Amino acid sequence: MPKSLKTADEIEGMRQACRLASEVLDMLTPHVQPGITTREIDRIAHEYMTQVQQAVPATLGYQPPGYPPYPASLCTSLNEVVCHGIPDDRPLKHGDIVNIDVTVIKDGWHGDNSRMYLVGETSIAARRLCAVTFEAMWKGIVKVRPGVRLGDIGHAIQTHAEHAGFSVVREFCGHGVGRKFHEEPQVLHYGRPGTLEELVPGMTFTIEPMINAGKRDIKEDRRGNRPYDGWTIVTRDRSLSAQWEHTVLVTETGYEVLTLSAGSPTPPAFVTPASVAVPA
Repeated sequence: MPKSLKTADEIEGMRQACRLASEVLDMLTPHVQPGITTREIDRIAHEYMTQVQQAVPATLGYQPPGYPPYPASLCTSLNEVVCHGIPDDRPLKHGDIVNIDVTVIKDGWHGDNSRMYLVGETSIAARRLCAVTFEAMWKGIVKVRPGVRLGDIGHAIQTHAEHAGFSVVREFCGHGVGRKFHEEPQVLHYGRPGTLEELVPGMTFTIEPMINAGKRDIKEDRRGNRPYDGWTIVTRDRSLSAQWEHTVLVTETGYEVLTLSAGSPTPPAFVTPASVAVPA
């Protein structure tokens, strides 16, 4: 499948959509507290995207082949949930960790990002998992430049996560993004240096590692007698899982992180300021 290379005008459209996606997470940050439900977080985000940003929540009604329509305007993946957690009426509690994944469509362009949130007082182990996953994402991002191969990105992420004693989920990956929610290429979060597709300027894709505290194995969430919802994926051993996501542009000389906004978490110390494009 051919990759989509963006023109200068198209990149401007991507910048706007990606900034808005990041600003949704900025807006949600003070709301992520013990006692709030993920359904309420979804309601707040939906109202902000549609009424304030005049944008479209990409996940609402999204239905790839083999899946039911996704029923919410964002994903909330709590504790052992690896990805695609559907917002519900369970209140967040002290010690939880939750990934909130937001994709905004603005003027036909998709901006895709996610962050981890620590709810109240969390364990040292949970904080370390979230921090290492954040670092792993950035280890992949700083590899991005023309001539690098996707295997170099995956190897950097895998090496950092596994050195810390964690494991990398293999069944889900980053992806090209633009006019479509999911485009080529697929961006694996593990791999061998010097392998897979070569990066060229104009490519836009997500880097979004899912890192487990335990083993990398995952399964569908079928707890109790409830039917599978068609989306929620959990760790097989019920260990905690964390994920961070940015949308990245390959530039002529390196990379630009498109999903940055005023409230974005500060990159790790190994990321040189000159290599990160900060929004105006």
